[in-house]
Amino acid sequence: MAPLSGAVERPRTLVLLRHAKADRPVGIPDADRPLTDRGHADAAAAGAWLVSQEYVPDLVLCSPSRRTRQTWHSVAVALSGAGSPTVHYERPIYEGSADDLLDVIRAADPACRTVLLIGHNPSISQLSAQLDAGGGEGDSDGLRTCGLAVHVVESDWATLDAAKLATAHTARA
Repeated sequence: MAPLSGAVERPRTLVLLRHAKADRPVGIPDADRPLTDRGHADAAAAGAWLVSQEYVPDLVLCSPSRRTRQTWHSVAVALSGAGSPTVHYERPIYEGSADDLLDVIRAADPACRTVLLIGHNPSISQLSAQLDAGGGEGDSDGLRTCGLAVHVVESDWATLDAAKLATAHTARA
């Protein structure tokens, strides 16, 4: 959709969110690990931060694991009323490398201005560092649980290979 006459179209924004704090119950497969109570609260705080900073997504790309789906659901509650993004659960976000995550993003609808990707370490932190190579703004340990990295994207999604890190935030309730 084209901006109104005289309106400035906002830049594309990629928000990377590492899932919130998850439990490690004995005998539960990794993909089925649930969030802790703190994890749910931190994810809601991440959603509130996204709204306060005006980073409400048009598209959410989420790992299908239980902890990332629960992270998204808690974020979504905080976004309530601020927008209704399209949500895609993508297996490569759970199993893949930073390059696999980048391929998922490159398939995003070109009309989307803000994309939120919810995933796992180490690939999500590696992707953030890869996109802002030489930027030096991120945490050397990568994204912590419920950590957000906001990148400004100067290209189309399909040709994304670099994006400056605009800000980083770790949500805590």
